[in-house]
Amino acid sequence: MKSHSLKILITAALSILFIASSQAADTIELFNGKNLAGWSSYLDKHNVAKRDVWSVKNGMIICKGEPLGYLYTSKSFESYKLVVEWRWAPGKKAGNSGIFLRIGGEPRPLPKCFEAQLHSGNAGTIFGFHGLNIDGPADRKIDKESDFTGKMKGVKKIKGNENPVGEWNQIEIVLDGPNVTLTVNGETLNEAVDCTVFSGPIGLQSEGGEIHFRRVELTPLD
Repeated sequence: MKSHSLKILITAALSILFIASSQAADTIELFNGKNLAGWSSYLDKHNVAKRDVWSVKNGMIICKGEPLGYLYTSKSFESYKLVVEWRWAPGKKAGNSGIFLRIGGEPRPLPKCFEAQLHSGNAGTIFGFHGLNIDGPADRKIDKESDFTGKMKGVKKIKGNENPVGEWNQIEIVLDGPNVTLTVNGETLNEAVDCTVFSGPIGLQSEGGEIHFRRVELTPLD
């Protein structure tokens, strides 16, 4: 009897380890903590090099915030859970930035993509630029147009949940086909539907204000 119980316990433990290792294997570390391997950049001032805006120090990606542009992954993704940690530089003013999702079309200062907003005070709002569709509750919908954004739709966050300048924040983005959920510091702040579905790179934006990134993890969704 004891031998049978021990076999059951060992089998259960091995099953748990197998599931955990399978889940861990599915997670992709988009930032390796050492350098910007796997990332390219687009800047609206073409004479400025990537290294003049983006650098890696103490396991962080440091973005100076100027000029306007973005880092983007060499690989494309369609549906996934993305976890990113960011903070505004300690001792400096907060600024503007965002996480680009499903980047497509020709490179431009603000590309055709969805943006999970990181602008100080607005983290959790989401936009779709240059004609991309996105929908949500009527009282939080955004529908505008300009030369910079093209036809822009978006959904405002429910509330704010950001930490003070200098402290780390975490955003979890679940982009599953046409649906997206944004969670900031453990609280779900936004849900949207009818997002245009296609595969594209992920980007980290430079848009004014020094910002730091560290954990950038992606788990593909079936």
